[in-house]
Amino acid sequence: MLKPEADTAEQSGNDSTPVDPAFRADVLAGLSLEPKAIQARWLYDHRGSELFEDITDVPEYYPTRTETALLRETCPKVAEIAGKGRAVVEFGSGSSAKTPILLEASDPSAYVPIDISGDFLRASADALRDTFPALPIHPVEGDFLKPIALPESVRDVPKLGFFPGSTIGNMTATAGVDLLRAMRTSLGEGSLLLIGMDRVKDPSILIPAYDDAGGVTAEFNLNLLRRINRELDGDIPVDAFRHKAVWNDNLARVEMHLEALEDVDFTVCGQHFAMKAGETIHTENSHKYGPRDARLLLRSGNWTPIAEWTDARDWFALILAEAKPVRPAP
Repeated sequence: MLKPEADTAEQSGNDSTPVDPAFRADVLAGLSLEPKAIQARWLYDHRGSELFEDITDVPEYYPTRTETALLRETCPKVAEIAGKGRAVVEFGSGSSAKTPILLEASDPSAYVPIDISGDFLRASADALRDTFPALPIHPVEGDFLKPIALPESVRDVPKLGFFPGSTIGNMTATAGVDLLRAMRTSLGEGSLLLIGMDRVKDPSILIPAYDDAGGVTAEFNLNLLRRINRELDGDIPVDAFRHKAVWNDNLARVEMHLEALEDVDFTVCGQHFAMKAGETIHTENSHKYGPRDARLLLRSGNWTPIAEWTDARDWFALILAEAKPVRPAP
């Protein structure tokens, strides 16, 4: 999951909720765009993180079930390639639901989960300590979109990065490359990275995964408006918006939008905004990758793919890549 950097907080105007200045700046800038757009990382406050975990359990959302089954099949092979004693570093760990599969197979020297949602991170780390009492666990609260200073105890230990969930798909290609390079800097040369990527498939499978019949994804998307109202002194009429998911074939991605059902006027941080019926706020992308696209993205981020596994339907891929020395020329 993509989540915002923890900046120095201020107090909101309507209660004691801390105001993240980066959140405020991104929201005001995004609502001023035509068409409007707000970065997906702001979907993941504490409530958003809880709702995303609920999304992974809905019948239509195939990625989590497919990747989890693939991890159970693949992790012993990953461990054989990686060898014992690496520190597993997970980027955007969330609830760490898939992590035990890798930890059980890889016999790591330490586990370092990185996440921006501190409460969520610490609760997940505590749960893993109960499962792996002998494993040193060092949670790091921070924005993994930038290079992260890892704990001193793992600085000189070989590392295995873990980035499941096809979270890379939430980013444009440029942002994805920047993230992969930041991960390489965080982990260091010689490290390995196990990354999940969702494959391109028929929209009849894709759209329901992002617009489930039970409305969990809709609530997840609409929660962004509630967060804006709560933290940024907004008065957005949430009931005047609906969740909308569309497949953009040209860009090979599912897009999530918040569509105005009627003409609306509202303020955020004292600034006035207006939207016409049918106008949307673009909140998230989920890019899907073919095999060549995925490998090219990794190579552009200075990672060399060394192994790849997919499920029987070729719906999802796990790729193991290595941070080999960068060559200035072929």
